[in-house]
Amino acid sequence: MTLQPRPGLLDIKPYVPGAAAPEGAVKLSSNENALGCSPKAAEAFKASASVLHTYPDGGATALRDAIAKVENIKAEQIVCGAGSDELLQLIGKAYLAPGDKVVQSQYGFLVYRLVAMQSGAEIVSAPEKHYTADVDALIETAGDDAKIVFLANPNNPTGTWIPGSEIRRLREGLPDSTLLVVDCAYGEFVDAPDYEDPLALVSEYENVVVTRTFSKIHGLAGLRLGWMYGPQEVVDVIHRVRGPFNVNLPAIEAGVEAIQDVEFVAKSKAHNDQSLAFLTQQLGGLGFDVTPSVCNFVLVHFPETPGKTAEDANQFLAERGLIVRGVQPYGLPNALRISVGLDKHNRAVVEALEAFTKG
Repeated sequence: MTLQPRPGLLDIKPYVPGAAAPEGAVKLSSNENALGCSPKAAEAFKASASVLHTYPDGGATALRDAIAKVENIKAEQIVCGAGSDELLQLIGKAYLAPGDKVVQSQYGFLVYRLVAMQSGAEIVSAPEKHYTADVDALIETAGDDAKIVFLANPNNPTGTWIPGSEIRRLREGLPDSTLLVVDCAYGEFVDAPDYEDPLALVSEYENVVVTRTFSKIHGLAGLRLGWMYGPQEVVDVIHRVRGPFNVNLPAIEAGVEAIQDVEFVAKSKAHNDQSLAFLTQQLGGLGFDVTPSVCNFVLVHFPETPGKTAEDANQFLAERGLIVRGVQPYGLPNALRISVGLDKHNRAVVEALEAFTKG
């Protein structure tokens, strides 16, 4: 008898990350921090080399304490993981069974689909309005039987977001048996007055979980580090399914310094604000439709005209050493996601796309 995996696993299309940049090219495909990481975090990473023979603290106590102090939340309700990706996987492992329904927004992060399919659950997408999550559609799609609703706020790959009042309305419109997972990987980039950090909702509801990452504004994508904040009952369940040493020692040490380096975070935020405005204005001036973004990337739309499509533009940019991200897997075949880079890289993108429009 031929060995067979569990039914449904072979239907999964593995997640494909942003393309790597060949030598000499500029990688603008993975929304990495253009400024790198905190120098203090880098020093902590280097210092950890002398103790690599020891196991890390399985509870990541120092890191949870540092996060709790900065975010003014309870350390015992934090779970750390190998990126927020692992935490999303653990949530699925803990709460999903074959046949369960999982809901996401139409252009939600691809990992949500993987989490559902790995557990044999059904993933259903709620339509969006203007590339933005629609709370009414999410509530209607969830009905009374959704096990999990995943919402990225802000969202990748669109860069759009909904205000805190809408998050609360979503939670109130879902049954108590539905877990609302609010993924805030890009939350630190947003400073709009009505954008509410959903961490506060965790203390108000028993079925809200928030995930965050060190990969974006903190610039630690290579270390794979993230954290989750949730009700104690949910946290206790996640601890039962995570590995005993799921966060490595260098990541813990670097994470402690990164979360405390508010100056580097502010510097990264300031650079992103300026660069995002530049790219949006310049690309819009070239005639491209750019979805308004609050993240460290822009979603640029292209026509279906032969020679002027998103695929044509992607190839044109790649030939000039600028590696960006096609978003066909999200159902956006006519768009490219372009990460914010250093000033010279942002100018290079604009100049290349200007040449593309004239070619």
